[in-house]
Amino acid sequence: MIREVRKEEIPECVQVIRRSHQTVADEFGFTEENAPRYVAFATDENRLIWHMDQEHRLMFLDEENGIIRGYYSLLLKQNGECELGNLSVLPEYRHNRIGTELLRHAIGIAREHQCKMMRLSIVEENTVLRQWYEKNGAVHTGTEMYDFFPFTCGYMMIQL
Repeated sequence: MIREVRKEEIPECVQVIRRSHQTVADEFGFTEENAPRYVAFATDENRLIWHMDQEHRLMFLDEENGIIRGYYSLLLKQNGECELGNLSVLPEYRHNRIGTELLRHAIGIAREHQCKMMRLSIVEENTVLRQWYEKNGAVHTGTEMYDFFPFTCGYMMIQL
């Protein structure tokens, strides 16, 4: 079941995000030393509380039998766009369509808020993830290198 995050669930959501993104870090050799700003290392309770209270991000989780299996946030912008953040599924629950359901839910919420375009970013070298997003309607829009990441940031969008 997908539902909104309650503030007291933020610590568990942090763990879902960190554990989910750690698999990518492990696969591509990211560490806290060479990529301290990567989501698996930079996400903490303060950051998610700031997203909730200051940015007013919409935050949702996927839960079954009291276990949080997945998470995403949605930042609504003034220009009819929104930003999908931290779409995460715990490794042991992957390949059960949870990510697809979270993405579909995010698209539905974005449409309810009259968003016309959803933007997201990925580790460009993660071709499996890029292909998954493309299969789910995303279009690649470009890349950017940053000196604080040992990878290329890939940018994608979904027309709503």
